[in-house]
Amino acid sequence: MDSKLDIFRRELVDVQGIPLFWSIVEEWSQVESFENRPDDLLIATYPKSGTTWISEILDLIYNHGDVEKCKRDAIYKRVPFMELIIPRLTNGVEDLNDMQSPRLVKKHLPVQLLPSSFWKNNCKMVYVARNANDVAVSYYYFYQMAKMHPDPGTWEEFLDKFMTGKVAFGSWYDHVKGWWEKKKDYCKLYLFYEDMKQDPKCEIQKLLKFLDKDLPEETVDKILYHSSFDMMKQNPSANYTTMPKFCMDHSVSPFMRKGVSGDWKNQFTVVQYERFEEDYEKKMKGSTLQFHSEI
Repeated sequence: MDSKLDIFRRELVDVQGIPLFWSIVEEWSQVESFENRPDDLLIATYPKSGTTWISEILDLIYNHGDVEKCKRDAIYKRVPFMELIIPRLTNGVEDLNDMQSPRLVKKHLPVQLLPSSFWKNNCKMVYVARNANDVAVSYYYFYQMAKMHPDPGTWEEFLDKFMTGKVAFGSWYDHVKGWWEKKKDYCKLYLFYEDMKQDPKCEIQKLLKFLDKDLPEETVDKILYHSSFDMMKQNPSANYTTMPKFCMDHSVSPFMRKGVSGDWKNQFTVVQYERFEEDYEKKMKGSTLQFHSEI
């Protein structure tokens, strides 16, 4: 068997009850012992919640809106995915260790699996949450094209896995609630994908304030323009088209698919929606977290 192929479509493996890629679990000691630096900025999200979008915005902020500088490399090199380790292909820990400060560090881990150095050094953290309906749909299409995931099966089968947390990085419900509950204790900004879609300039201003950065109005407008979905979809350094096809097959589904809120209505049947909503109410009961399922 081709050595490139035998690392893909494997079943997930649990770490403390959280399903992760087998290759992350094999190198878990590297992930767990990752040494964060005090001036790191952690970007944390559940998958398919605007991770690449917020990463591009922050790289533009860190480079004062210099668009050419932000095309220096692919987004996954500029903002390494810390826990992603795939034999012969990538090691986020090593990539970050080789980077100069200040670093942007991407993570999908639930809050309880975050390496202890992030809490010890009290670095700033930005979390982005997106409504569960749209995440489930986007994740289903991502599973199809990104071959590190197990086979997603049918939409119905995948939706069941999503609702029970049997997908990579575990339960969406626990993930968004876990990070939400930590936001008061640490230097953390909690943003919502739907707010970013509705008023991106306002959310960029929130980021600037949180980071104690002051940029001229024209630079903010430039960041706004170059981090728009249409511009990023055309930008090879942001749209993941530089990833080899044996890892991500854009002919199955583009990495940047639609980038809208409310697309779940085109996927869910009435029965699926009713079942999903009933389950959602149970799992989110008692939480102060509020989401917009469309804008």
